[in-house]
Amino acid sequence: MATATDDAEYIEGPMLVDGFIEDRRYQRKLAETAKADHTLVCLPTGLGKTAVSLLVTAHRLAEYGGKSLLLAPTKPLVQQHATFYREALDVDDDEVVVFTGDVRPDDRAELWDDARVICATPQVVENDLVGNRVSLSAVTHITFDECHRATGDYAYNYIADRYHQDADRPLVTGMSASPGGDKEEILTVCDNLGLREVAVMTEDDADVEEHTHETSVEWERVELPDTVIEIRDGLNEVISERLEKLKGLGVTNSTDPNMSQRDLNKIRAKLQQLINNDDSNGYKGMSAHAEIMKLRRAVELVETQSVESLRRYFERQRDAARSSGSSKASQRFVSEPKVKEAMRRAEEFDDLHPKFRRTRILLAQTLGIENGERVIVFTESRDTAETLTEFLGEHFETQRFVGQGDKEGSDGMTQKEQKETLDAFRNGEFEVLVSTSVAEEGLDVPDVDLVLFYEPVPKGIRSIQRKGRTGRASEGAVVVLLAEDTRDEAFFWISRREENKMEEELRKLKNIEGEIEAEIAQQKGLSEFEGESEADTDDEEETNTDADETDVSAEDPGDESESEADEATDSSDGRDGQAGLTDFSSDVDDEPEEDLDSVPVAEPDGETVEIVADQRELDSHIARDLSTREGIETQLETLEVGDYVLSDRVVVERKAVNDFLDTLTGGDRSMFEQVGAAARYYGRPLVIIEGEGLYEKRNVHPNAIRGALASLAVDFGASVMQTADPEETADLLEVIATREQETDDREVSVHGEKGGKTLTESQEYVVSSVAEVGPITARGLLEHFGSVEAVMTADEDELQEVDGVGEVTAERIREITGSTYADSE
Repeated sequence: MATATDDAEYIEGPMLVDGFIEDRRYQRKLAETAKADHTLVCLPTGLGKTAVSLLVTAHRLAEYGGKSLLLAPTKPLVQQHATFYREALDVDDDEVVVFTGDVRPDDRAELWDDARVICATPQVVENDLVGNRVSLSAVTHITFDECHRATGDYAYNYIADRYHQDADRPLVTGMSASPGGDKEEILTVCDNLGLREVAVMTEDDADVEEHTHETSVEWERVELPDTVIEIRDGLNEVISERLEKLKGLGVTNSTDPNMSQRDLNKIRAKLQQLINNDDSNGYKGMSAHAEIMKLRRAVELVETQSVESLRRYFERQRDAARSSGSSKASQRFVSEPKVKEAMRRAEEFDDLHPKFRRTRILLAQTLGIENGERVIVFTESRDTAETLTEFLGEHFETQRFVGQGDKEGSDGMTQKEQKETLDAFRNGEFEVLVSTSVAEEGLDVPDVDLVLFYEPVPKGIRSIQRKGRTGRASEGAVVVLLAEDTRDEAFFWISRREENKMEEELRKLKNIEGEIEAEIAQQKGLSEFEGESEADTDDEEETNTDADETDVSAEDPGDESESEADEATDSSDGRDGQAGLTDFSSDVDDEPEEDLDSVPVAEPDGETVEIVADQRELDSHIARDLSTREGIETQLETLEVGDYVLSDRVVVERKAVNDFLDTLTGGDRSMFEQVGAAARYYGRPLVIIEGEGLYEKRNVHPNAIRGALASLAVDFGASVMQTADPEETADLLEVIATREQETDDREVSVHGEKGGKTLTESQEYVVSSVAEVGPITARGLLEHFGSVEAVMTADEDELQEVDGVGEVTAERIREITGSTYADSE
């Protein structure tokens, strides 16, 4: 963000605090573009993207009112933005609110209504939108910080779609120092966020150059000691042996322990294919593959981190192998003789990893000889961060900076602790910050004299962000440590290639903005967002306005790094194995039995249909899909019974094919317990089995599958249906909910909640379950007769005096309440 000097001039304008934002011409230029249309703002790290976004926000709030929403990927970054907005915007502090997972959903809904500016993590806003707790209609400006994350299923994409759909006067600003590795990646980000303009400034621009200082980048090679090499080579031998087994299965031709992760992923895909074809070799191979991944992580730690990090890793693996339910891969890993020898040698190693020595020397030069004040040391591993903090603490004033999650053997830092640590570092209370990737993205880390990469990172975006921690207020230095003949070197060159590519692409973008706009229009079609931007109307002739950032790459499974890995759930198309599945059907109250062909099909009539989804279902994106459909209102709750509630009598348990088959092969009977609970609380429980290959996917006898389906239908009274994929599941849920609520005039009522119902709710539930009269008629009966007892003892003529109760219903109520109980057996 912009930092003022004593003789600086300041930007003035509506809703801006006087004398706070330094007047930088490049920021004003970027803000002018961002005010006029949905814009991607690209600016090197530390040069004030947040100031650009804030200038646009101030303009929009002053001109159109409403609210501003700023999204950032991490809690510390969200807090930082909120602090900046409170200082720079002329609004009451309590009108700038923070939305993270630490704030209760009900509190967020209340805060949203009164807020002018909301700073939030995207996952929280996604949940609130799906749960219908907040509305984007009054949001006149939305900022996506670190917008390069807008790929795949990341929450940014859903929020952007909803914003363009729901907002009365939408304007989007995307911010990043590194939006993508090539033009296609940048176009994807623009497409996902609905961006139509690209505003780029590089350090080569004269307006920017005067606010930057030269940063030298050096890489230093370190030679590994013989003991470390011997430990590594011993582990690599085991990897080659396991690859030899996989070669025998025909899924690889190589036994090279240094094969790329991409090749290992291909092997895994081939093994999955064997499993899908009911070949038992697939399971054996998958176990060997899992062991290889553990071994590669051990090699990476001893090569590029430290022997102490390896020791900690081995200790965790031993503990995991001893735990109940441990995998065969874990057990084989710790019992393998060559691994046990590596463990022994690691325990006996009492020397320093050469990177530790070199780190200490570089810090002594910067802080001692060169009279530097601050240094950041970045490392991928939480273990290394812990060990480095202890080691460097013997020579320098040092503190660690890690993520909030607790990991085995290491406590995370609370949001408060993170803020206090950064404040202390900024105030010069200590010299060295040892950080994992959590401090890479956009955090307002003070300008430092040296950024030391303990190891290179294999992503150009992350490398750019780390380097951006220096060279802002004065000349700075970046040093990258590389262990010779290790994956350090490969990661370095990958990162370097990506950085050069991104810098080249950004420079190109400055010259081909028209071409980019044309391609964006071709990909998505400007007609989709017609009328959504003020560029089409009011904003075309306006002048004056001004933005900051974050990313982490996904690492290998089992990686103890601070990186975040996003997992996507695949579902296949097709509708195999539907034999034996029962149809879902509904009774019609107060009417004689009808021919099935004449059962009405629900057609939307403009009314809102409500679907309650369990919040744990968010991973499937079904609730997200439903929330975007016209006429559907989704609610999120922690359901004690079912995954989706569609009316007072219909509850849905959704099972992916693999999960359903797991209940037949793994001894887990929880599905039947869940369906049993659904049958106790709802009149029409429904089981949806999602995916293809029910009878082909596993080595399960078809009669076992048919038996399970029969049990669900006969023993539990559940209807069973199959869908091809999550989209088809959402379609089915919509049709049933519409039919229940519009055609049959039923309400949504959640049963079986933890903590029970109120007395009134319990009374309504008891009466509504009698002859399935439903909640509306139940209320009418209770209001007329005054108690459950009076309803149950009323005669047929008295019952028919209540609206909604006909002769058939009155007769059925008397039959149920007045007949002698007779066991069906």
